[in-house]
Amino acid sequence: MSAGPGRAVDVTDGRLVKPLLVLSLPIILTNVMQVGYNLADTFWVGRLGQDAVSALSFSWALVFLVISLAAGFSVAGTVLVAQNKGADNADRVDHVAGQTIGLVVMLSAVLSVVGYLLAPWLLSLIGAQPGTNVFELSLAYTRTMFVGIPFVFGFFVFQSLLQGWGDTRTPMYLMGLGVLLNVLVDPFFILGFQDNVLFAWFGLQGLESSLYAMTGFAGFGVQGAALATIASRGIGAVIAIALLLSGWVGIHPSPSDFRVQFETVKKIVRVGAPASVEQSTRALGVTVLTALVALAGAEAVAAYGIGNRLLSLVFLPALGLARGTETVVGQNLGADQIRRAKTAVYASSGLIAGVLVLVSVGAWVFASQIVGVFITGTGSEAVVEIGADYLRIIGPTFAALGVFRIVQGGFRGSGSTRLAMVFSILSLFVFRVPPAYALIAWTDLGATGVWYAIAFSNVAVAVVAGLWFLRGTWTDAVVDVDAGRPTPGD
Repeated sequence: MSAGPGRAVDVTDGRLVKPLLVLSLPIILTNVMQVGYNLADTFWVGRLGQDAVSALSFSWALVFLVISLAAGFSVAGTVLVAQNKGADNADRVDHVAGQTIGLVVMLSAVLSVVGYLLAPWLLSLIGAQPGTNVFELSLAYTRTMFVGIPFVFGFFVFQSLLQGWGDTRTPMYLMGLGVLLNVLVDPFFILGFQDNVLFAWFGLQGLESSLYAMTGFAGFGVQGAALATIASRGIGAVIAIALLLSGWVGIHPSPSDFRVQFETVKKIVRVGAPASVEQSTRALGVTVLTALVALAGAEAVAAYGIGNRLLSLVFLPALGLARGTETVVGQNLGADQIRRAKTAVYASSGLIAGVLVLVSVGAWVFASQIVGVFITGTGSEAVVEIGADYLRIIGPTFAALGVFRIVQGGFRGSGSTRLAMVFSILSLFVFRVPPAYALIAWTDLGATGVWYAIAFSNVAVAVVAGLWFLRGTWTDAVVDVDAGRPTPGD
């Protein structure tokens, strides 16, 4: 099996920090572009007013939850590919890749149908009021996104398999293509040729009027953001799967690798199901907290939605390093280099803590200006004020949450996905939701009480997970290497 077009990074020999950064930087940039989808949608939808932004907040709470259910099985692909590459099991890499693709595609199709049908009930469950404008806008966006879920998953599984192999640049290039397409079509799908500020920026109001007169196209509104995202994601997903099947990227599953084999699928599920629960627990946290924040009013929901998108950008370095650490740990444990795997976690933790301390200072100082970029119109002042409080309260805990993400990456890379799942559940259902409910229901803090609960959970779970990491037992969980190695589980 070839190493692809020279893009796989060697993380099992020689220096560690440099290849870790070389591996992680494209993941970070890919994640930056991933958030670019969401921020572009938020920016252009924000031109439609508060109802539109609130609708996007409700919708993303659900869409992110469903995406996370299948994304966990992509983590299994990363772990199994990484550990087999570290153990020099070339044939197993191709086999695992084929089995993972088939499983994730089937799962995404099921979730697409179920999500579409249950969207009205799910939206009302998290606080969107049926019959309101916000509800109708949320429903149109959510259902459109569910139709395109298989395209989203197609790219996710490609990215995860290549990451385990050690090639993080190819997914980055494809994400760049998708973001470029999305940025180009977003304003037209959302605003059409009527009152489109893009034309005003370039002094093309006359052209805008002519196009509107010819077409009468005033955009699809909030639903247009979903249509633009799905169209651009679909193109990227088709190219990604074609590259994988061609063998050009180093992994080359054969037709027989796609035929379901119970033992392999069982391993994927054993690793992927806990990772799926972990990922969806994070998404569920957004959903549950959106419902709690809704008790404080529509302005708070809009502020929370904007704040979440900003935080997703802030934590991209942590998530990128965590995924890079996941690969380094997986390959080195597959090669039976336990000390090197642990060193990767320590190095990544130190790097991310230093970066996020600086970011938290900027978030504190410029909180109002940052939030204000994403909301205009009636009620925007209240949204900016609430969103700025969110950033100032959460900001001092950025470093703690960043270290937690790195430690989670180490757990996942070893195959200890159940352990990572337990800490995510602990973070949400013990350290976050109960305090948030108590503060918003039994005090007059309103949404601010939820912000304090989030900050508390960030610190508490980082301390508990860090102490468990120091025990060292997580390194015993190698799950898919040659028959001569034990597979004790986690």
